[in-house]
Amino acid sequence: MNYPLLRYLFGMILLIVAAFLVLPLAVAVIYGESSGIYFLYTMIAAGLLGFLLTRFKPAKRDMYAREGFVFTALAWVVISLIGAAPFTLSGQIPSYLDAVFETVSGFTTTGASILTDVEALDNGMLFWRSFTHWLGGMGILVFMLSLVNMGGQANHLLRAESPGPTVSKMVPNMRKSAAILYGIYIVMTAVEVVLLLIGGMPLFDSLCTAFGTAGTGIKNSSMGYYDSYYLQGVVSVFMALFGVNFNVYFFLLMKKYAMAWRNTEVRAYFAIIAGSTLIITLNILGMFPTAFDAFHHAFFAVSSVITTTGFSTTDFDLWPQLSRCILVLLMIVGACAGSTGGGVKVSRLVILCKALGSELRKLLHPRSVRVLTVDGKPVSRETVQGVQSYMTLYFLVTLVSVLLVALDNLDFVTTFTAVMATLNNIGPGLGLVGPTGCFAAFSPLAKIVLTADMLFGRLELFPMLILLMPSTWRKY
Repeated sequence: MNYPLLRYLFGMILLIVAAFLVLPLAVAVIYGESSGIYFLYTMIAAGLLGFLLTRFKPAKRDMYAREGFVFTALAWVVISLIGAAPFTLSGQIPSYLDAVFETVSGFTTTGASILTDVEALDNGMLFWRSFTHWLGGMGILVFMLSLVNMGGQANHLLRAESPGPTVSKMVPNMRKSAAILYGIYIVMTAVEVVLLLIGGMPLFDSLCTAFGTAGTGIKNSSMGYYDSYYLQGVVSVFMALFGVNFNVYFFLLMKKYAMAWRNTEVRAYFAIIAGSTLIITLNILGMFPTAFDAFHHAFFAVSSVITTTGFSTTDFDLWPQLSRCILVLLMIVGACAGSTGGGVKVSRLVILCKALGSELRKLLHPRSVRVLTVDGKPVSRETVQGVQSYMTLYFLVTLVSVLLVALDNLDFVTTFTAVMATLNNIGPGLGLVGPTGCFAAFSPLAKIVLTADMLFGRLELFPMLILLMPSTWRKY
Protein backbone atom coordinates (compact mmCIF):
# COMPACT_ATOMS: atom_id res chain seq x y z
CA MET A 1 0.00 0.00 0.00
CA ASN A 2 1.42 3.36 -1.03
CA TYR A 3 0.52 5.31 2.14
CA PRO A 4 2.41 8.53 1.23
CA LEU A 5 0.38 8.74 -2.00
CA LEU A 6 -2.87 8.20 -0.09
CA ARG A 7 -1.88 10.91 2.39
CA TYR A 8 -1.21 13.33 -0.45
CA LEU A 9 -4.47 12.53 -2.24
CA PHE A 10 -6.47 12.99 0.96
CA GLY A 11 -4.87 16.39 1.34
CA MET A 12 -5.94 17.33 -2.17
CA ILE A 13 -9.52 16.25 -1.63
CA LEU A 14 -9.68 18.23 1.63
CA LEU A 15 -8.47 21.36 -0.18
CA ILE A 16 -11.17 20.88 -2.83
CA VAL A 17 -13.89 20.46 -0.17
CA ALA A 18 -12.61 23.60 1.59
CA ALA A 19 -12.87 25.50 -1.70
CA PHE A 20 -16.45 24.28 -2.26
CA LEU A 21 -17.47 25.51 1.22
CA VAL A 22 -16.88 29.06 0.00
CA LEU A 23 -20.17 28.93 -1.93
CA PRO A 24 -22.55 28.20 0.98
CA LEU A 25 -20.52 30.67 3.06
CA ALA A 26 -21.20 33.33 0.43
CA VAL A 27 -24.91 32.47 0.38
CA ALA A 28 -25.09 32.77 4.18
CA VAL A 29 -23.33 36.14 4.02
CA ILE A 30 -25.64 37.42 1.27
CA TYR A 31 -28.73 36.52 3.32
CA GLY A 32 -27.15 37.83 6.55
CA GLU A 33 -27.31 34.46 8.30
CA SER A 34 -25.17 33.57 11.33
CA SER A 35 -24.55 30.05 10.01
CA GLY A 36 -21.87 31.47 7.73
CA ILE A 37 -19.35 31.40 10.59
CA TYR A 38 -19.72 27.61 10.85
CA PHE A 39 -18.98 27.17 7.16
CA LEU A 40 -15.92 29.35 7.74
CA TYR A 41 -14.74 27.23 10.68
CA THR A 42 -15.17 24.02 8.70
CA MET A 43 -13.47 25.51 5.65
CA ILE A 44 -10.45 26.64 7.67
CA ALA A 45 -10.10 23.26 9.40
CA ALA A 46 -10.36 21.31 6.13
CA GLY A 47 -8.04 23.71 4.30
CA LEU A 48 -5.38 23.68 7.03
CA LEU A 49 -5.38 19.89 7.28
CA GLY A 50 -5.31 19.61 3.49
CA PHE A 51 -2.34 21.99 3.32
CA LEU A 52 -0.40 19.95 5.89
CA LEU A 53 -1.10 16.66 4.10
CA THR A 54 0.00 18.01 0.69
CA ARG A 55 3.07 19.85 1.95
CA PHE A 56 5.34 16.96 0.98
CA LYS A 57 4.78 15.14 -2.29
CA PRO A 58 5.12 11.34 -2.27
CA ALA A 59 8.38 9.90 -3.62
CA LYS A 60 6.43 7.22 -5.49
CA ARG A 61 3.27 8.11 -7.39
CA ASP A 62 2.47 4.53 -8.38
CA MET A 63 -1.23 3.83 -7.97
CA TYR A 64 -2.68 0.39 -8.42
CA ALA A 65 -6.22 -0.90 -8.11
CA ARG A 66 -5.83 -1.35 -4.37
CA GLU A 67 -4.94 2.29 -3.74
CA GLY A 68 -7.66 3.43 -6.11
CA PHE A 69 -10.44 1.53 -4.35
CA VAL A 70 -9.19 2.35 -0.83
CA PHE A 71 -8.82 6.06 -1.53
CA THR A 72 -12.19 6.29 -3.26
CA ALA A 73 -14.07 4.59 -0.41
CA LEU A 74 -12.31 6.50 2.37
CA ALA A 75 -12.53 9.81 0.50
CA TRP A 76 -16.32 9.57 0.35
CA VAL A 77 -16.44 8.80 4.07
CA VAL A 78 -14.11 11.70 4.92
CA ILE A 79 -15.90 14.32 2.81
CA SER A 80 -19.22 13.23 4.31
CA LEU A 81 -17.90 13.58 7.88
CA ILE A 82 -16.54 17.05 7.08
CA GLY A 83 -19.61 18.13 5.15
CA ALA A 84 -21.83 17.24 8.12
CA ALA A 85 -19.97 19.56 10.50
CA PRO A 86 -21.74 22.86 9.62
CA PHE A 87 -25.17 21.30 10.20
CA THR A 88 -24.30 20.23 13.75
CA LEU A 89 -22.10 23.22 14.67
CA SER A 90 -24.97 25.57 13.76
CA GLY A 91 -27.44 23.50 15.77
CA GLN A 92 -29.79 23.12 12.79
CA ILE A 93 -29.26 19.34 12.88
CA PRO A 94 -28.18 18.82 16.52
CA SER A 95 -27.38 15.09 16.20
CA TYR A 96 -24.07 14.54 14.37
CA LEU A 97 -25.26 11.09 13.27
CA ASP A 98 -28.33 12.68 11.68
CA ALA A 99 -26.11 15.32 10.07
CA VAL A 100 -23.84 12.61 8.63
CA PHE A 101 -26.91 10.75 7.34
CA GLU A 102 -28.13 13.94 5.65
CA THR A 103 -24.70 14.71 4.16
CA VAL A 104 -24.06 11.18 2.91
CA SER A 105 -27.54 11.31 1.39
CA GLY A 106 -26.45 14.49 -0.39
CA PHE A 107 -23.08 13.37 -1.70
CA THR A 108 -24.51 10.01 -2.84
CA THR A 109 -27.45 11.87 -4.49
CA THR A 110 -29.86 9.71 -2.51
CA GLY A 111 -32.25 12.35 -1.23
CA ALA A 112 -33.25 10.40 1.89
CA SER A 113 -33.73 12.81 4.79
CA ILE A 114 -34.10 12.76 8.56
CA LEU A 115 -35.58 16.27 8.47
CA THR A 116 -39.26 16.58 9.28
CA ASP A 117 -39.20 20.22 8.17
CA VAL A 118 -36.70 20.86 5.38
CA GLU A 119 -37.69 24.50 5.09
CA ALA A 120 -36.59 25.14 8.69
CA LEU A 121 -32.98 25.21 7.48
CA ASP A 122 -31.63 28.63 6.60
CA ASN A 123 -30.63 29.47 3.03
CA GLY A 124 -26.92 28.73 3.52
CA MET A 125 -27.67 25.25 4.83
CA LEU A 126 -30.29 24.62 2.16
CA PHE A 127 -27.78 25.62 -0.51
CA TRP A 128 -25.07 23.36 0.95
CA ARG A 129 -27.53 20.48 1.21
CA SER A 130 -28.51 20.86 -2.45
CA PHE A 131 -24.95 21.53 -3.61
CA THR A 132 -23.76 18.24 -2.11
CA HIS A 133 -26.23 16.47 -4.41
CA TRP A 134 -24.76 18.20 -7.42
CA LEU A 135 -21.17 17.47 -6.40
CA GLY A 136 -21.93 13.81 -5.80
CA GLY A 137 -23.84 13.40 -9.06
CA MET A 138 -20.79 13.31 -11.30
CA GLY A 139 -18.42 12.45 -8.47
CA ILE A 140 -16.10 14.69 -6.52
CA LEU A 141 -13.10 12.53 -7.48
CA VAL A 142 -13.96 12.99 -11.15
CA PHE A 143 -13.83 16.73 -10.47
CA MET A 144 -10.39 16.30 -8.89
CA LEU A 145 -9.20 14.33 -11.92
CA SER A 146 -10.42 17.11 -14.21
CA LEU A 147 -8.06 19.50 -12.41
CA VAL A 148 -5.04 17.32 -11.64
CA ASN A 149 -2.97 15.41 -14.16
CA MET A 150 -2.39 11.94 -12.72
CA GLY A 151 -1.57 10.18 -15.97
CA GLY A 152 -2.68 6.60 -16.49
CA GLN A 153 -2.99 6.11 -12.72
CA ALA A 154 -6.27 8.07 -12.74
CA ASN A 155 -8.10 5.16 -14.35
CA HIS A 156 -8.18 3.31 -11.01
CA LEU A 157 -9.96 6.23 -9.32
CA LEU A 158 -12.44 6.70 -12.14
CA ARG A 159 -13.14 2.98 -12.23
CA ALA A 160 -13.78 2.87 -8.47
CA GLU A 161 -16.10 5.90 -8.42
CA SER A 162 -17.97 5.67 -11.73
CA PRO A 163 -21.23 3.71 -11.70
CA GLY A 164 -21.63 0.75 -14.03
CA PRO A 165 -19.88 -2.50 -14.97
CA THR A 166 -17.27 -0.84 -17.23
CA VAL A 167 -15.48 2.49 -17.50
CA SER A 168 -14.38 3.84 -20.87
CA LYS A 169 -12.36 6.89 -21.72
CA MET A 170 -13.93 9.29 -24.21
CA VAL A 171 -10.50 10.57 -25.23
CA PRO A 172 -7.08 8.96 -24.63
CA ASN A 173 -6.22 11.41 -21.83
CA MET A 174 -8.12 10.56 -18.62
CA ARG A 175 -7.90 14.14 -17.35
CA LYS A 176 -9.54 15.42 -20.54
CA SER A 177 -12.22 12.72 -20.23
CA ALA A 178 -13.04 13.89 -16.70
CA ALA A 179 -13.08 17.53 -17.85
CA ILE A 180 -15.48 16.68 -20.71
CA LEU A 181 -17.80 14.87 -18.30
CA TYR A 182 -17.95 17.82 -15.94
CA GLY A 183 -18.30 20.24 -18.84
CA ILE A 184 -21.40 18.41 -20.09
CA TYR A 185 -22.70 18.21 -16.52
CA ILE A 186 -22.30 21.96 -15.91
CA VAL A 187 -23.92 22.92 -19.22
CA MET A 188 -26.95 20.67 -18.59
CA THR A 189 -27.33 22.13 -15.10
CA ALA A 190 -27.11 25.69 -16.44
CA VAL A 191 -29.74 25.00 -19.13
CA GLU A 192 -32.11 23.62 -16.50
CA VAL A 193 -31.58 26.70 -14.30
CA VAL A 194 -32.45 28.98 -17.22
CA LEU A 195 -35.59 27.02 -18.09
CA LEU A 196 -36.74 27.09 -14.46
CA LEU A 197 -36.15 30.84 -14.31
CA ILE A 198 -38.27 31.26 -17.46
CA GLY A 199 -41.05 29.40 -15.64
CA GLY A 200 -41.00 31.96 -12.83
CA MET A 201 -39.07 30.03 -10.19
CA PRO A 202 -36.86 32.27 -8.00
CA LEU A 203 -33.12 32.20 -8.66
CA PHE A 204 -32.22 30.54 -5.34
CA ASP A 205 -34.87 27.85 -5.80
CA SER A 206 -33.82 27.35 -9.44
CA LEU A 207 -30.20 26.75 -8.47
CA CYS A 208 -31.05 24.37 -5.64
CA THR A 209 -33.63 22.52 -7.73
CA ALA A 210 -31.17 22.10 -10.60
CA PHE A 211 -28.52 20.86 -8.15
CA GLY A 212 -31.12 18.55 -6.65
CA THR A 213 -32.20 17.06 -9.96
CA ALA A 214 -29.56 14.52 -9.01
CA GLY A 215 -30.87 14.49 -5.44
CA THR A 216 -33.88 15.88 -3.62
CA GLY A 217 -35.78 19.09 -3.08
CA ILE A 218 -35.68 22.11 -0.78
CA LYS A 219 -39.41 22.11 0.02
CA ASN A 220 -41.32 19.78 2.34
CA SER A 221 -43.72 18.91 -0.49
CA SER A 222 -40.84 18.59 -2.99
CA MET A 223 -41.86 19.64 -6.53
CA GLY A 224 -45.50 19.54 -5.47
CA TYR A 225 -44.83 22.91 -3.84
CA TYR A 226 -44.56 24.49 -7.30
CA ASP A 227 -48.07 24.23 -8.70
CA SER A 228 -46.80 24.48 -12.27
CA TYR A 229 -46.88 21.72 -14.86
CA TYR A 230 -44.20 23.62 -16.77
CA LEU A 231 -41.71 23.61 -13.89
CA GLN A 232 -42.50 20.01 -13.00
CA GLY A 233 -42.23 19.04 -16.67
CA VAL A 234 -38.79 20.66 -17.01
CA VAL A 235 -37.54 18.80 -13.94
CA SER A 236 -39.01 15.46 -15.08
CA VAL A 237 -37.33 15.73 -18.49
CA PHE A 238 -33.97 16.70 -16.99
CA MET A 239 -34.17 13.88 -14.46
CA ALA A 240 -34.50 11.45 -17.36
CA LEU A 241 -31.66 13.16 -19.25
CA PHE A 242 -29.32 13.02 -16.24
CA GLY A 243 -29.98 9.27 -16.11
CA VAL A 244 -28.45 8.74 -19.57
CA ASN A 245 -24.86 7.52 -19.95
CA PHE A 246 -22.85 10.71 -20.43
CA ASN A 247 -20.76 9.02 -23.14
CA VAL A 248 -23.85 9.27 -25.34
CA TYR A 249 -23.82 13.07 -24.97
CA PHE A 250 -20.17 13.07 -25.98
CA PHE A 251 -21.08 11.10 -29.13
CA LEU A 252 -23.79 13.66 -29.90
CA LEU A 253 -21.33 16.54 -29.45
CA MET A 254 -18.92 14.80 -31.82
CA LYS A 255 -21.83 14.33 -34.28
CA LYS A 256 -21.51 10.55 -34.02
CA TYR A 257 -25.27 10.13 -34.07
CA ALA A 258 -25.20 6.50 -35.21
CA MET A 259 -23.04 5.49 -32.22
CA ALA A 260 -25.41 7.29 -29.86
CA TRP A 261 -28.48 5.61 -31.37
CA ARG A 262 -26.89 2.14 -31.33
CA ASN A 263 -26.43 2.29 -27.56
CA THR A 264 -28.50 -0.68 -26.40
CA GLU A 265 -28.56 0.45 -22.78
CA VAL A 266 -30.01 3.89 -23.54
CA ARG A 267 -32.68 2.44 -25.83
CA ALA A 268 -33.63 -0.08 -23.11
CA TYR A 269 -33.63 2.74 -20.53
CA PHE A 270 -36.11 4.88 -22.47
CA ALA A 271 -38.21 1.80 -23.32
CA ILE A 272 -38.52 1.00 -19.59
CA ILE A 273 -39.52 4.61 -18.86
CA ALA A 274 -42.12 4.62 -21.64
CA GLY A 275 -43.60 1.24 -20.72
CA SER A 276 -43.74 1.98 -17.00
CA THR A 277 -45.29 5.40 -17.58
CA LEU A 278 -47.98 3.94 -19.82
CA ILE A 279 -48.96 1.18 -17.37
CA ILE A 280 -49.03 3.50 -14.35
CA THR A 281 -51.01 6.15 -16.28
CA LEU A 282 -53.69 3.59 -17.11
CA ASN A 283 -53.64 2.32 -13.52
CA ILE A 284 -54.18 5.75 -11.89
CA LEU A 285 -56.58 7.30 -14.43
CA GLY A 286 -59.44 7.31 -11.95
CA MET A 287 -57.42 9.29 -9.38
CA PHE A 288 -56.96 12.41 -11.54
CA PRO A 289 -59.36 14.74 -13.41
CA THR A 290 -57.92 14.10 -16.89
CA ALA A 291 -55.72 11.57 -18.66
CA PHE A 292 -53.03 14.24 -19.09
CA ASP A 293 -52.91 14.83 -15.32
CA ALA A 294 -52.44 11.09 -14.76
CA PHE A 295 -49.74 10.93 -17.46
CA HIS A 296 -47.93 13.97 -16.05
CA HIS A 297 -47.69 12.59 -12.51
CA ALA A 298 -46.92 9.06 -13.73
CA PHE A 299 -44.06 10.25 -15.94
CA PHE A 300 -42.65 12.45 -13.17
CA ALA A 301 -42.72 9.57 -10.65
CA VAL A 302 -41.17 7.09 -13.09
CA SER A 303 -38.48 9.57 -14.12
CA SER A 304 -37.70 10.40 -10.49
CA VAL A 305 -37.55 6.80 -9.28
CA ILE A 306 -35.61 5.21 -12.15
CA THR A 307 -33.04 8.01 -12.07
CA THR A 308 -32.96 7.75 -8.25
CA THR A 309 -33.53 11.49 -7.93
CA GLY A 310 -36.05 11.67 -5.10
CA PHE A 311 -38.38 14.42 -6.31
CA SER A 312 -42.14 13.99 -6.17
CA THR A 313 -45.23 15.91 -7.25
CA THR A 314 -47.74 13.83 -5.33
CA ASP A 315 -47.78 11.03 -2.76
CA PHE A 316 -47.39 7.95 -4.96
CA ASP A 317 -47.63 5.77 -1.84
CA LEU A 318 -51.41 6.30 -2.17
CA TRP A 319 -51.49 4.86 -5.70
CA PRO A 320 -52.83 1.36 -6.51
CA GLN A 321 -50.69 -1.67 -5.68
CA LEU A 322 -49.67 -2.28 -9.32
CA SER A 323 -48.21 1.22 -9.67
CA ARG A 324 -46.39 0.97 -6.34
CA CYS A 325 -44.90 -2.41 -7.30
CA ILE A 326 -43.65 -1.01 -10.61
CA LEU A 327 -41.99 1.90 -8.79
CA VAL A 328 -40.28 -0.49 -6.35
CA LEU A 329 -38.94 -2.52 -9.29
CA LEU A 330 -37.71 0.69 -10.91
CA MET A 331 -35.85 1.47 -7.68
CA ILE A 332 -33.81 -1.68 -8.25
CA VAL A 333 -33.32 -1.16 -11.99
CA GLY A 334 -31.93 2.37 -11.73
CA ALA A 335 -30.51 4.48 -14.54
CA CYS A 336 -27.71 3.96 -17.06
CA ALA A 337 -24.08 3.25 -16.28
CA GLY A 338 -21.96 6.39 -16.45
CA SER A 339 -24.89 8.60 -15.40
CA THR A 340 -25.75 10.42 -12.17
CA GLY A 341 -28.33 7.77 -11.26
CA GLY A 342 -28.09 4.82 -8.88
CA GLY A 343 -29.62 1.36 -8.81
CA VAL A 344 -28.34 -1.84 -10.38
CA LYS A 345 -28.01 -0.04 -13.76
CA VAL A 346 -29.75 -0.91 -17.01
CA SER A 347 -26.46 -2.06 -18.57
CA ARG A 348 -26.15 -4.89 -16.04
CA LEU A 349 -29.69 -6.04 -16.76
CA VAL A 350 -28.97 -5.93 -20.50
CA ILE A 351 -25.86 -8.10 -20.02
CA LEU A 352 -27.70 -10.52 -17.73
CA CYS A 353 -30.58 -10.90 -20.20
CA LYS A 354 -28.20 -11.51 -23.09
CA ALA A 355 -26.21 -14.01 -21.00
CA LEU A 356 -29.44 -15.82 -20.11
CA GLY A 357 -30.44 -15.94 -23.78
CA SER A 358 -27.00 -17.32 -24.65
CA GLU A 359 -27.33 -20.08 -22.05
CA LEU A 360 -30.78 -21.05 -23.35
CA ARG A 361 -29.45 -21.27 -26.91
CA LYS A 362 -26.64 -23.52 -25.71
CA LEU A 363 -29.20 -25.90 -24.24
CA LEU A 364 -30.92 -26.13 -27.63
CA HIS A 365 -27.71 -26.15 -29.69
CA PRO A 366 -24.88 -27.52 -27.50
CA ARG A 367 -22.31 -27.41 -30.32
CA SER A 368 -22.99 -23.86 -31.42
CA VAL A 369 -20.49 -21.13 -30.59
CA ARG A 370 -21.80 -17.60 -30.27
CA VAL A 371 -20.06 -14.54 -28.92
CA LEU A 372 -22.06 -12.40 -26.51
CA THR A 373 -22.18 -8.86 -27.86
CA VAL A 374 -23.58 -5.49 -26.78
CA ASP A 375 -23.68 -2.62 -29.27
CA GLY A 376 -21.84 -4.83 -31.74
CA LYS A 377 -18.89 -5.29 -29.38
CA PRO A 378 -18.02 -8.61 -27.73
CA VAL A 379 -18.58 -8.84 -23.97
CA SER A 380 -15.82 -10.74 -22.21
CA ARG A 381 -16.54 -13.63 -19.89
CA GLU A 382 -14.85 -11.62 -17.12
CA THR A 383 -17.41 -8.83 -17.57
CA VAL A 384 -20.32 -11.28 -17.40
CA GLN A 385 -18.85 -12.91 -14.29
CA GLY A 386 -18.33 -9.48 -12.76
CA VAL A 387 -22.00 -8.60 -13.32
CA GLN A 388 -23.10 -11.92 -11.83
CA SER A 389 -20.83 -11.40 -8.80
CA TYR A 390 -22.19 -7.89 -8.34
CA MET A 391 -25.80 -9.10 -8.39
CA THR A 392 -25.01 -11.84 -5.88
CA LEU A 393 -23.33 -9.35 -3.57
CA TYR A 394 -26.17 -6.87 -4.09
CA PHE A 395 -28.77 -9.33 -2.83
CA LEU A 396 -26.55 -10.39 0.11
CA VAL A 397 -26.09 -6.76 1.21
CA THR A 398 -29.84 -6.20 0.80
CA LEU A 399 -30.64 -9.26 2.93
CA VAL A 400 -28.26 -8.29 5.76
CA SER A 401 -29.43 -4.66 5.71
CA VAL A 402 -33.12 -5.60 5.84
CA LEU A 403 -32.50 -7.93 8.80
CA LEU A 404 -30.58 -5.26 10.73
CA VAL A 405 -33.10 -2.50 10.02
CA ALA A 406 -35.91 -4.91 10.94
CA LEU A 407 -34.64 -4.77 14.55
CA ASP A 408 -36.53 -1.44 14.75
CA ASN A 409 -39.74 -3.49 14.50
CA LEU A 410 -41.36 -1.24 11.90
CA ASP A 411 -43.67 -2.61 9.20
CA PHE A 412 -42.13 -4.65 6.38
CA VAL A 413 -42.99 -2.18 3.60
CA THR A 414 -41.22 0.63 5.46
CA THR A 415 -38.22 -1.56 6.36
CA PHE A 416 -37.72 -3.08 2.92
CA THR A 417 -38.25 0.08 0.88
CA ALA A 418 -36.02 2.08 3.26
CA VAL A 419 -33.17 -0.29 2.41
CA MET A 420 -34.04 -0.20 -1.29
CA ALA A 421 -34.28 3.60 -1.25
CA THR A 422 -30.85 4.01 0.35
CA LEU A 423 -28.94 1.15 -1.29
CA ASN A 424 -30.17 2.29 -4.70
CA ASN A 425 -29.67 5.99 -3.85
CA ILE A 426 -33.30 6.90 -4.48
CA GLY A 427 -34.50 8.78 -1.41
CA PRO A 428 -38.21 8.17 -0.79
CA GLY A 429 -39.60 4.69 -0.39
CA LEU A 430 -43.05 3.59 0.77
CA GLY A 431 -44.79 3.54 4.12
CA LEU A 432 -43.20 5.80 6.75
CA VAL A 433 -40.42 6.73 4.30
CA GLY A 434 -42.78 7.62 1.44
CA PRO A 435 -42.69 10.92 -0.47
CA THR A 436 -44.32 12.76 2.45
CA GLY A 437 -42.34 10.95 5.16
CA CYS A 438 -38.72 10.87 6.33
CA PHE A 439 -36.16 8.63 8.06
CA ALA A 440 -36.28 10.35 11.48
CA ALA A 441 -38.12 7.45 13.15
CA PHE A 442 -35.26 4.96 12.74
CA SER A 443 -32.92 4.03 15.57
CA PRO A 444 -29.22 5.04 15.57
CA LEU A 445 -28.23 1.49 14.49
CA ALA A 446 -30.69 1.56 11.57
CA LYS A 447 -29.46 5.01 10.52
CA ILE A 448 -25.86 3.73 10.51
CA VAL A 449 -26.88 0.75 8.37
CA LEU A 450 -28.85 2.94 5.95
CA THR A 451 -25.98 5.47 5.78
CA ALA A 452 -23.58 2.64 4.92
CA ASP A 453 -26.07 1.41 2.30
CA MET A 454 -26.02 4.81 0.61
CA LEU A 455 -22.23 4.62 0.31
CA PHE A 456 -22.39 0.98 -0.79
CA GLY A 457 -24.88 1.88 -3.50
CA ARG A 458 -23.06 4.97 -4.79
CA LEU A 459 -19.67 3.21 -4.95
CA GLU A 460 -21.05 -0.03 -6.40
CA LEU A 461 -20.39 -2.20 -3.33
CA PHE A 462 -16.84 -3.38 -3.99
CA PRO A 463 -14.76 -0.34 -2.87
CA MET A 464 -16.48 -0.31 0.53
CA LEU A 465 -16.10 -4.05 1.04
CA ILE A 466 -12.43 -3.96 0.06
CA LEU A 467 -11.83 -1.80 3.15
CA LEU A 468 -12.86 -4.77 5.32
CA MET A 469 -10.31 -7.18 3.81
CA PRO A 470 -7.09 -7.57 5.89
CA SER A 471 -5.03 -8.15 2.73
CA THR A 472 -5.94 -4.66 1.55
CA TRP A 473 -3.73 -3.06 4.19
CA ARG A 474 -0.63 -5.20 3.75
CA LYS A 475 2.52 -3.80 2.23
CA TYR A 476 3.55 -4.94 -1.25
